[in-house]
Amino acid sequence: MAKRIYPLLAGGGILLAVVTVVAAQVGGEPSLDPVSMTISQYAARDAGGVIETAMAVLGLASLALLAGMRAVHAPVDGWPARLIGLWSAALIGAAVIPSDTSWQGDLHGLLSAAAFVSVPAAAIQLVGRLGQDERWQAVARPLEWLALASGLGLAAITYVALPGHGVMIGLVERLLLAAEVSVLGLFALRLVQLTWGPPLREWIGGRRADLAAHR
Repeated sequence: MAKRIYPLLAGGGILLAVVTVVAAQVGGEPSLDPVSMTISQYAARDAGGVIETAMAVLGLASLALLAGMRAVHAPVDGWPARLIGLWSAALIGAAVIPSDTSWQGDLHGLLSAAAFVSVPAAAIQLVGRLGQDERWQAVARPLEWLALASGLGLAAITYVALPGHGVMIGLVERLLLAAEVSVLGLFALRLVQLTWGPPLREWIGGRRADLAAHR
């Protein structure tokens, strides 16, 4: 039963987190600028803790995704699993630890950096593995493009944060996050297909047979 629950928790949690973050920023204070402010800066100035809650939900959903992929014996063992676990733990930690004081801000920034690096690294390692697994081959090519986008986004935010003096860092960070969440969403969608597809097809086939028998 847990094998079928993991995909729902993962997919539902990822979708809820994305919708929550987007809604919080669309309806946020007009003085807050998503283009120039990082998500952490935006969350610190936007009262209510909605974005922090969404980060924690995304971290927990990612743990459910990892558990679900392991339950169906996806080729994630080793560094990919560790990196997805690091992403999850870093998100939850960044959601819990505020950036009010200097040491808390430093720790929050370290956790955020760990999260941003982990998904592209995991995606790069999984491209080849999933391409060799017939159950996951369908996502190998999209994952390759998303891994490239995540890698470019990581390079861009590194440049912007250092020699770029933070110009449009909020926009670059959000684009990077969108690519990384898309990687997780791709995994979750395929996991749902693998886990729920066969029983749904069996149920539909049974219903058709019942209808045919009563005609």
